[in-house]
Amino acid sequence: MVKARMWIEASGNTPNPRARLSRRVAALAILGSLVAAGAGAAGAADPQAQQILAPTGKLRVGLYPGTPTSILPDAPDGPRGVGYDLGGEFARRLGVPFEPVVFSKNAEVLEAVKTGKVDMAFTNASVARAKEMDFGPPFLEIELGYLVPKRAKITVLNAVDTTGIRVGVTKGSSSDGVLSRDLNFASVVRTDTVGIAVEMMAAGQLDAFATNKATLFEMAEKLPGSQVLDGRWGIERHAIAIPKGRDQGRAFVEKFTEDAKAEGLVKAAIARAGLRGATASEQK
Repeated sequence: MVKARMWIEASGNTPNPRARLSRRVAALAILGSLVAAGAGAAGAADPQAQQILAPTGKLRVGLYPGTPTSILPDAPDGPRGVGYDLGGEFARRLGVPFEPVVFSKNAEVLEAVKTGKVDMAFTNASVARAKEMDFGPPFLEIELGYLVPKRAKITVLNAVDTTGIRVGVTKGSSSDGVLSRDLNFASVVRTDTVGIAVEMMAAGQLDAFATNKATLFEMAEKLPGSQVLDGRWGIERHAIAIPKGRDQGRAFVEKFTEDAKAEGLVKAAIARAGLRGATASEQK
């Protein structure tokens, strides 16, 4: 078996609970990464595609904890998540070891794709992001919505944009970009991570939090009495993101995406991750 390493990227060097979380992510994810790496190395793909898409000889996939669209490191049977599972399968078909690179937040994953620090991420293919990275076809669609706490001031989606309502978003996220522009009366409160947003909502510092419903349902499990509001304010279309300048690898990315949908791999990853509020994108 060819071994792969799990890299953990975290901001700062001061020990803190989030740093300990990163170390726990590493410990929990390493077994899954070794299995996936061994499977990946056994494949045989076009050497040119390998060189373009995995120039270090390993497929470095950017992930962040707290959402089933990326990686849930604390699952009883080991790490799971749509990005984690599909990244491992992509590496296997490309014929290279799988190297998950876990960051503390999505903004760091996106920056790593932009700078080529990782080779791939599975993320929302927004217009703004397409200026900084290239995307394959969409493989997943997720409704965007709001989570509100127990005894919330608002109970319906169309009441969110009201004076005095504090709407949390993850800093630099698609939700941040859209709602900072579209909300006229509610205040947008930016948080560094989803975990911090959970703490703020529990402390009564947020009246709602906005992101995709897959993440909102995960947050709701940590906030007794909270609820995901009915309805949606948008849709995320997730796709494989790769750094700019790797155009010759796009055909492999596109074929993998279409094969993953046709073979039921996306649906299987959704089910294994326990991802709610999402569907596999339709075939062409």
